[in-house]
Amino acid sequence: MFVEAEIWTVAHTEQGNAVLVKPVGSELAVPIFIGQLEAHSILIGLGGVPMPRPLTHDLFVSLLEKLNITLEKVEITELKEGTFYARLLLKQGLKKYVIDSRPSDALGLAVRVKCPIYIAEQVIAEAGVSIKLVSDEESKEKEKGPSERELEVNRLKAELQKAIEAENYEEAARIRDQLRELGEN
Repeated sequence: MFVEAEIWTVAHTEQGNAVLVKPVGSELAVPIFIGQLEAHSILIGLGGVPMPRPLTHDLFVSLLEKLNITLEKVEITELKEGTFYARLLLKQGLKKYVIDSRPSDALGLAVRVKCPIYIAEQVIAEAGVSIKLVSDEESKEKEKGPSERELEVNRLKAELQKAIEAENYEEAARIRDQLRELGEN
């Protein structure tokens, strides 16, 4: 049985980057550890940040559009030996397709086409953690000093100031967009 879910957050932890998938209305979230590039791509998709050239997920979405294929939903289906599995549910006219996928790729596509995300109840039972526990961990990280995100924001702000002073407004706009992606104004 599947329940509808959403991406609650993408975080950097001591174990690496994780996307936390939270069933709608639940106090649990499932942390799925992913690579840095995959985390970046999901954040770009969540923020709707236009890229000068398409990333792999954007390319795939363009391909689906050209072939008149709709990504109806993604499902995180199981957890076996520490590895999460997912699938894409596609529709082209009257034909339906189910394609195996890594969860990070499925989520990267879902945020771009804004399709529903579902997660198996069994996966939640096996890997779900309280969102309060995750929030407490984030509080502890803040006590340790600046996070990787904060350091990146400060670096980008300094670069933005330099670009403005040099009157390189194209570079300044690019940096501004990166800051927006990170949730900074």
